[in-house]
Amino acid sequence: MTKKDREYYRKKLIEKKQKILERLNGYYEESKDIETDIAQDPIDKAEISYTKEFLLSLSDTERELLLQIDQTLLRLQRDEFGRCQSCQKDIGKKRLEAVPWSPLCIDCQEKAEEEAG
Repeated sequence: MTKKDREYYRKKLIEKKQKILERLNGYYEESKDIETDIAQDPIDKAEISYTKEFLLSLSDTERELLLQIDQTLLRLQRDEFGRCQSCQKDIGKKRLEAVPWSPLCIDCQEKAEEEAG
């Protein structure tokens, strides 16, 4: 992988990270704005509680993606980016373009999903 390619993916990962951080901030602000004490009706309280939980679960997913992106940025620094963490073969360009934070090639990803599911 060329230096130009690595810089392209680094910028792409940083942009994705920035968008996630902005969304997380939005989720945090939304969950702060939801006040369960205001609603008197038990159904309203349940709905508000569900909405708050939903927003927090979204942020958990986003935090996991942030972690994956940070790990990928480290692999870029170590010149390990683009190699499968399992089989050490190159990850295909199409896969890197679609999911640049992926640590696995498509074959190893499919195997991991089969074993998990």
